Amino acid sequence: MAGTGMITMSMREVDRLKTIEAVVTGNLRAVTAARQLGLSRRQVDRLADRYRKDGASGLVSRKRGQVHHRLSADLTGMALSIIRDRYADFGPTLACEKLREVHGLFLGRETVRKLMTEAGLWIPRRLRSPTIYQPRNRRHCVGELVQIDGSDHRWFEERGPACTLLVYIDDATSRLMHLHFTPAESTFSYFEATRRYIELHGKPQAFYSDQYSVFRCNNKHATSGDGYTQFGRALYELNIESICANSSQAKGRVERANLTLQDRLVKELRLQGISTMEAANAWAPSFIADYNRRFAKPPRNDWDAHRPLRDGEDLERIFTWRELRKVSHVLTLQYDKVIYLLQDSKATRKLIGKYIEVYEYPDGRIELRADDTALPYVAYDRLPEVDQGAVVENKRLGHVLEVAQVMQAQRDSRRSGSRPSRANSGQGPIRLTAVEGKKAQRRIDEADLAQAIGKTIH
Repeated sequence: MAGTGMITMSMREVDRLKTIEAVVTGNLRAVTAARQLGLSRRQVDRLADRYRKDGASGLVSRKRGQVHHRLSADLTGMALSIIRDRYADFGPTLACEKLREVHGLFLGRETVRKLMTEAGLWIPRRLRSPTIYQPRNRRHCVGELVQIDGSDHRWFEERGPACTLLVYIDDATSRLMHLHFTPAESTFSYFEATRRYIELHGKPQAFYSDQYSVFRCNNKHATSGDGYTQFGRALYELNIESICANSSQAKGRVERANLTLQDRLVKELRLQGISTMEAANAWAPSFIADYNRRFAKPPRNDWDAHRPLRDGEDLERIFTWRELRKVSHVLTLQYDKVIYLLQDSKATRKLIGKYIEVYEYPDGRIELRADDTALPYVAYDRLPEVDQGAVVENKRLGHVLEVAQVMQAQRDSRRSGSRPSRANSGQGPIRLTAVEGKKAQRRIDEADLAQAIGKTIH
């Protein structure tokens, strides 16, 4: 066994030395030593062999004293010089990519990050000062800026299903301007609520919202459309500015109002015994009056910035879903899996190969317009329909209804995939979940279905 000599060892290496010495002298089993050191049995055997051959020096890390792979000063200096000149405001990842693609310098991303940090060109996120959101002064007049937001909550607790409350609050006074209960936050629900707001108060100068897809086109790579959402297009026609907040703190008035409503309004609905959206919408003006009496602030200026509707501003026509469709050579166009046949005339023949607008109203009505003129048409639904009633035995009626619900849900999903849902209508077929649909189908085999309905629905 070689002598230990003068060897500098870390505390971890000293502990390992004592354990391996015990193994070599027979005072400790190799299995127990492996468990203590967190190593495998083979590693302990190799360390014991190195100790017998080289003594304590055999247990010292062989990497000690070695020169690791280090970038040359010239390479790092060149990379840092390029970054200073051309990529000073780039992040480390992007700067690393540009060094590799443009300049042929292959450096690691963390290496570039370290160089930029030491040069003061990049501040790690953990060292950055937190963002401070300072309070914003209120607007001066009522109707100058109205904050809008949707709050999804169990407003009726267990008495009814969860729904969404659309909240309109004036920025100058924190006054509730309008409340509207709707099944979901959708374009058509905002159409209905905003139309009612304008009928009550007039047109505000601007609406202030979040970046939800109803208010803003969030797809940067969109290749169609004019950059407006359907709701944004409606506001543009009404000459109402649409502003999207960069953070939830920016529209804090409506966010804080939502918290208050989720407490007070829920309890008031319980005291009033209201459990439906229709009843809640009818009672909402009473709650708004009491809320504003308690929490509204006086404006700095008594002037009301709301504007009346101008001549020609038809709210029913403005608050519609619109899409362009091309007229075929046989005077047809397709929208939402339905073919529309235009009436053959000299005027409509001039539209062949041109695009006309399809107006869909919140109540489901479809209107085809060209040059602001409604065109007569006949609709032909491409989806399969049952053209005669099925003869069903009374004892099998329940099973047949379950099958009908499954098939209706499938047909409705095929149709609704190409257009937005009118979630605020409160109407529609009963929809089964995937699990419920599978259970219904398992309970009815093909023989029962053929006997109950008497035909196959294609």
